[in-house]
Amino acid sequence: MYNDASRWGLTLQTYVQLTMLEQHTCPQTSRVRLMERSIHSARYIFVENLYRSGKMPEVDYVVLSEWFDWIVRNLDVSVDLIVYLRTTPETCYQRLKQRCREEEKVIPLEYLNAIHHLYEEWLIKGGLFPVTAPVLVFEADHNMQKMLELFEQNRDRILTPGNWKYGP
Repeated sequence: MYNDASRWGLTLQTYVQLTMLEQHTCPQTSRVRLMERSIHSARYIFVENLYRSGKMPEVDYVVLSEWFDWIVRNLDVSVDLIVYLRTTPETCYQRLKQRCREEEKVIPLEYLNAIHHLYEEWLIKGGLFPVTAPVLVFEADHNMQKMLELFEQNRDRILTPGNWKYGP
């Protein structure tokens, strides 16, 4: 997909939408379900980025958007809390290089800048897309040890449903 987003964007995002839908709707066996991303971030960030960057034709964008809108109207894909690990694109790029995954070697910093901009637009500035859950923001340019400390300090805020609320 990264090598030829115009060709593979619709295919990948259709599959992502399906797998995210499965994640949202599978029976829950614990009181909290943690997901790295959601069907909402797939649509508002990754589909939007493909379209805005000119790598997804309008017809594909409209089809994915209409599927997403139907899903949101007809199925429970709600989230109770969004934990935004706010990281600069430069830090993401450094971490990506350190992971050394073959499929990520072609991801340019410009792509990470665009994704970051969309997350900021959606979760921080608001207005373009609905934010239907409280957003807990963590500055995440820290090393793993510091991030673990932040998690431990906020464990109850993250894992206890009664602690989720809008605002600081």
